[in-house]
Amino acid sequence: MKKFIHLFILTGLMTAAGCTKLDVDVESQYTPDNFPTTPEAFIAASGPIYTNLRSIYAVEYWRMQELSTDEAIIPARDGNYDDGGQYRFLHLHTWSPDHPNVKSNWEWGFGGINTCNRILKLFEAAPESATKASYLAEIRTMRALYYFFMMDLYGNVPITTTFGTTEPPKTAKRAEVFAFIESELKAVYPKLTTTVNMTTYGRATKWLAFALLEKLYLNAEYYTGTPKYSETVAFADSILNGAKSIYSLDADYLTVFAPENGPQIKETIFAIPYDPNLAEGNQFSRFGLHTSIQTKYSLPFRPSIALSTIASFYQKFNLANDVRNTTWLAGKQFEFNGTPITIATTKKGLDASYTGTDGGAAIVWQLDFTPEMPLVKVATMDVGNDELGKARGVRSIKYYPDKNSNPSTRHQGNDVPVFRLADVMMMKAEAILRGAAATTVNGELQTPVVLVNKIRTRAKAPVVAAITLPELLEERAREFAWEAWRRNDLIRFGQFEAAWGFKTNTETFRRIYPVPTSERALNPNLEQNTGY
Repeated sequence: MKKFIHLFILTGLMTAAGCTKLDVDVESQYTPDNFPTTPEAFIAASGPIYTNLRSIYAVEYWRMQELSTDEAIIPARDGNYDDGGQYRFLHLHTWSPDHPNVKSNWEWGFGGINTCNRILKLFEAAPESATKASYLAEIRTMRALYYFFMMDLYGNVPITTTFGTTEPPKTAKRAEVFAFIESELKAVYPKLTTTVNMTTYGRATKWLAFALLEKLYLNAEYYTGTPKYSETVAFADSILNGAKSIYSLDADYLTVFAPENGPQIKETIFAIPYDPNLAEGNQFSRFGLHTSIQTKYSLPFRPSIALSTIASFYQKFNLANDVRNTTWLAGKQFEFNGTPITIATTKKGLDASYTGTDGGAAIVWQLDFTPEMPLVKVATMDVGNDELGKARGVRSIKYYPDKNSNPSTRHQGNDVPVFRLADVMMMKAEAILRGAAATTVNGELQTPVVLVNKIRTRAKAPVVAAITLPELLEERAREFAWEAWRRNDLIRFGQFEAAWGFKTNTETFRRIYPVPTSERALNPNLEQNTGY
């Protein structure tokens, strides 16, 4: 029962037997007069919003937020994994309006918004009830979440709230989109459920609305030019006070991201549920692990070795005894019993640059993940495909390899958190460092030091006596690595134009992505973002 919250959504609508008798009595028929009226019917009808959300969040959306930063990289390996340069363009900040992820994320986000509008229209026609009001609030919250993703990625985007309109929407300024998201959430959160259990896991609750407002306000100075750090703290406290009996930091950091995670994780405010067979979309192990550790982690498929981090980011994981250090595979690799993991190859197969006359001599090499990634082809960001090249880059097992992954599709079952209590605390700490007043929660004055030390203590890392904003950014890197917040953080801290890895581009207009060429061809009312 781990995560079948949304998997049952379509069950009632899609259960159909093969019929040969056509004159049977109609026992159930949905019409505008009777659908939806029950909680089950509302949940079933809202299912497409959530299935769309999970479709690319952990892959293509994640790439937009992480491959454009120092946290993650997919280099080419003798041409393999270049895929037209799309990953290189994200790393180097040289993407264009025709980039495939620029296009797919726009379609994903506005597809979700359009689905919300369609379902809102259906729900609005249902008879009045408290149930109807609650589910209308849920759909508007999810629409606001989609709009947050789109505003964060693209800045100026059209606001559409009506399903079926034939008028092409016009671009709205980012400040207008911010105000729309804010007003929507503040209007609906009183009607959202406060229940947190298996039935609400992965769905919008009042606590999601509060967390999203906190994130919105933390970024308000960048999004609109007007800081809202006191509001950030207020909505953090709405969770820390209002849900103190619901949410807590899980004692084991690693369980938050494990294949068995789900409603039992007490710090997850909103997650996207994945299942290797029925709710596909999580492929971290497919893209990030090396073929030679397939057996160690009992993976039923061959990984692609493509995805890793860069040396400067890995170096941030340097705190003594910090359990977050164990989410990375670096250096020489061993089986769980201590036996070295080895690869039978040749001198030339290990190192393609070897020039000795005995290049074909057989050798056995211990797998060694090196943080450094020297390029053999600079123009294509290529590290080579010899054994050394395949092992370039530290690998992540934060989303721990799922031995029950689907062997044919290579999807795994770890749910992916979007908002969790640790982020609520860290956002509050940052807002206080940026000028908001510290507040008391449950009799405790929560200064930035107090809040950061809660995170450090859970991670078994040394506590701090003081904390600065640059140090807080480092702490966010350790705590939220590969959780799709790094781009947002770097922009807010003014670090998105810094140099890392092979990136030297300092163009500030790349803080937002371009409107896809294909969308502007369909809708001439869309304005291109500056610089593209």
